[in-house]
Amino acid sequence: MHRAHTAFSLALSPMAHKNFATWLLKSSSSQQMAKVTAAAAVRTYNSAAAEPFANGSTASYVEEMYNAWLRDPTSVHTSWDAYFRSNSYVSPPNLAPVQANTLPLTSFNFGGAVAGAAPDSKTIDDHLAVQAIIRSYQIRGHNIAHLDPLEINTPELPGNSSTKSIYANFSFGEQDMDRQFKLPSTTFIGGDEASLPLKEILNRLENVYCNKIGVEFMFINSLEQCNWIRKRFETPGVLNFSPEEKRLILARLTRATGFEAFLAKKYSSEKRFGLEGCEIMIPALKEIIDVSTELGVESVIMGMPHRGRLNTLANVCRKPLNQIFTQFAGLEAADDGSGDVKYHLGTYIERLNRVTNKNIRLAVVANPSHLEAVDPVVQGKTRAEQFYRGDQEGKKVMSILIHGDAAFCGQGVVYETMHLSDLPDYTTHGTIHVVANNQIGFTTDPRFSRSSPYCTDVARVVNAPIFHVNADDPEAVMHVCKVAAEWRATFHKDCVIDLVGYRRNGHNEIDEPMFTQPLMYQKIRKHKNCLDLYADKLIAEGTVTGEEVKSVAAKYENICEEAFALAKTETHVKYKDWLDSPWSGFFEGKDPLKVAPTGVKEETLIHIGNRFSSPPPNAAEFVIHKGLLRVLAARKAMVDEKVADWALGEAMAFGSLLKEGIHVRLSGQDVERGTFSHRHHVLHHQLVDKATYNSLQHMYPDQAPYSVSNSSLSEYAVLGFEHGYSMTNPNALVLWEAQFGDFSNTAQSIIDQFISSGQSKWVRQSGLVMLLPHGMEGMGPEHSSCRVERFLQMSSDDPDYFPPESDEFGVRQLHDINWIVANCSTPANYYHILRRQIALPFRKPLILCTPKSLLRHPEAKSPFSEMSEGSEFQRIIPDNGPAGQNPSNVKKVVFCSGRVYYDLTKTRREKQLEGEIAIVRVEQISPFPFDLVKEQANLYKNAELVWAQEEHKNQGSWTYVQPRFLTALNHSRDVSYVGRACGASTATGSKAQHIRELNALLNDAIST
Repeated sequence: MHRAHTAFSLALSPMAHKNFATWLLKSSSSQQMAKVTAAAAVRTYNSAAAEPFANGSTASYVEEMYNAWLRDPTSVHTSWDAYFRSNSYVSPPNLAPVQANTLPLTSFNFGGAVAGAAPDSKTIDDHLAVQAIIRSYQIRGHNIAHLDPLEINTPELPGNSSTKSIYANFSFGEQDMDRQFKLPSTTFIGGDEASLPLKEILNRLENVYCNKIGVEFMFINSLEQCNWIRKRFETPGVLNFSPEEKRLILARLTRATGFEAFLAKKYSSEKRFGLEGCEIMIPALKEIIDVSTELGVESVIMGMPHRGRLNTLANVCRKPLNQIFTQFAGLEAADDGSGDVKYHLGTYIERLNRVTNKNIRLAVVANPSHLEAVDPVVQGKTRAEQFYRGDQEGKKVMSILIHGDAAFCGQGVVYETMHLSDLPDYTTHGTIHVVANNQIGFTTDPRFSRSSPYCTDVARVVNAPIFHVNADDPEAVMHVCKVAAEWRATFHKDCVIDLVGYRRNGHNEIDEPMFTQPLMYQKIRKHKNCLDLYADKLIAEGTVTGEEVKSVAAKYENICEEAFALAKTETHVKYKDWLDSPWSGFFEGKDPLKVAPTGVKEETLIHIGNRFSSPPPNAAEFVIHKGLLRVLAARKAMVDEKVADWALGEAMAFGSLLKEGIHVRLSGQDVERGTFSHRHHVLHHQLVDKATYNSLQHMYPDQAPYSVSNSSLSEYAVLGFEHGYSMTNPNALVLWEAQFGDFSNTAQSIIDQFISSGQSKWVRQSGLVMLLPHGMEGMGPEHSSCRVERFLQMSSDDPDYFPPESDEFGVRQLHDINWIVANCSTPANYYHILRRQIALPFRKPLILCTPKSLLRHPEAKSPFSEMSEGSEFQRIIPDNGPAGQNPSNVKKVVFCSGRVYYDLTKTRREKQLEGEIAIVRVEQISPFPFDLVKEQANLYKNAELVWAQEEHKNQGSWTYVQPRFLTALNHSRDVSYVGRACGASTATGSKAQHIRELNALLNDAIST
């Protein structure tokens, strides 16, 4: 909790201690008020002490009174009537001037107390004070709400924070408690009543904002949204539940509590990360889903950490209990894969929602112990499902993210993910965040784990309302969940539910929390659980009887016992039962080792090339930059010559897939233009802002959609998002491009925990492509290397095992490995490897080192013949020059990968060694092409074999390929290393040193 300040004791600036109405009456124009209002408008998150009393809300109240007076002078107090008729008030410029406003006050006969005298300034001051009090509750009421069930984390409040001190600050006394005050339009506490006594105003505000719910919303810069929230919480009677609704809450809470108790009884020594202390989260999730389903949602995708996961699978998703219990049995797996611990697994369920009588799909995405890493994955999967359903407003598909309090404020990916929430190509049209707030992170107290008052403060940056609620008040929790679901359906924006509870056990069930939080856990040991508290409440009010409570609990325990008995009959664990993203029909009726052709008809290439190199159809009106006109002309010339550079080859891969009905999505920083200004998929009108044209969206009238999206400056969240997007449908090419290859290291958790190991752990395939610009080009240690060695180290093929050779050798390798790592040297091979991602009968991630200088290298072009029918991806490109034609004369074979090939061939040409030195390109590094390496080595039986690379010896591909070369050659020949020595940095910062190192490499490699 760690809430530092009270709501009201410092609410007023020194101006509050003066007679504000007197100051107001003395103002000769509205300029003073305008100055105060303008100053308040730019305030962001000032402390209460710094907020001026005469802020924008006060001005709004005066204006509101003025509007009411314009409609009917008798509807306001006589003092307001006198004030508006005086010279003192100047109407805002947006309102029609009142002629009477120009007349002096003495011109009117008000009678009695008002005629011939100054307006009643105290009455004005008191009305403004009531407005300020209401405003203060709305802004700061959450600071003193009763949110902590344990009542140990209390806010640091000054002594004068009581209700009496509040109205005393405004010179109110007990004698004022029965005075009636007109309520402003910015509050709904009156219901149908236009005015209330001061005492009732204070009581209702206390009950709304300082009870078991704390609402943070006044930072939202939309009056409509603020009023919407006010109405949901302030309207009298909103927390009244029917007996049927209360019994439903009790039944759900009984299941949630009973499940944890059953596991504790049957598996007392097992880690399960139970939900004890925050069991209300299960009914809360069900309430969100019920309300959302009623509002039209058909699919809910959830991401969550380990705590409470099994309970969520059992009681929210309705995963068969016997399958959950089987996970505790330690059985062997019935299918391939390494598996994962039970509290990391996901699921996918289609069932009938019994409350709404509507069908619902529920998916819980599998995730690792990196608590918040799943957040962007869920968002990407949600966005993809919305796309495929044509759900452009998120009305049918939604996401729910569940967080722990320490992780929500401590993990940066939360912030990165939230900043995707309103970006056009990344929004999921609102996510409901549920924080299971245990008020502790493992052994760390909140005061040591965050600098903000609340763990949820990160949500303020996206104007998401935050609903704090005491987890021991089920009805308050249900109301908050209902409001959250309605908020998302109404405004399509994020919101946060902060379930403030506790953790009854340690971090896990065998952990001892008394070591580090003795006082907290002494309190917890004595504290009744939420179910008992709520059951006592319902029994006391006569909603249920004690026997009914026991009956519901016994019935659920019997269900668990039956499932437990069934689980004992299982002999194997089936990983596929826990798949979170099933691809219905994708694998059926397919030869698992047959790859569809990747070459296309030449006329298709020409058509795509012509479209890609042409200006928009309305070129006379769409003004293109002159530089881009030259780019388009150069592309057209290549099409006429039937050759393609890197950008054109990529466009042909995309365009041909779009023609075949395959959705293509390219995402990353600056991908529309390309980091190196080579792609230019989006043309910008030079005279009209935001007017653009994307030729790949207009290749064919019935093509699949193409999306190219500049992302936020994030790698972790955006790569996770694209991975989630790729999980949803196998018939899509999803690519993420790093601005530079080394930027991928800030997304390492996604790479390690999801992309490289997701299939092995969770039986989840993905065809995601990672484009990583790579190359040592004298630009210094940053942006030179994509750290390809890291990806190769995580490749799962055995360096000491040469698989049996067959016609399907290459595709069988792809089937068995965890991902593909390649470094293509030609546009044609780049084109084929992209198309192969879809042609494969399964899906594997592709890690692709992409070029920088090769994008414009005159030799890095491919003829259409290498991309048309009959052509295919080449795992190895042999030497087709004099050396390859006369292998017996070759003295050295240089194996290499990527752009260094062009440096090697240039040096060989300069030294006139084309016939004596063969250069063989290994395009697909992993899985290693054992068969083709063996074939090439046997072709040059008498030659020295070397591996040349531009990276340092302890980097690049050497440590991966060296043992595999020996295996391919059956240890009959050695392979030498040529390249830079070991180094800590990826590259030198000195251009001169870079050239010296490169020359040494080339001279060493190209010598006999």
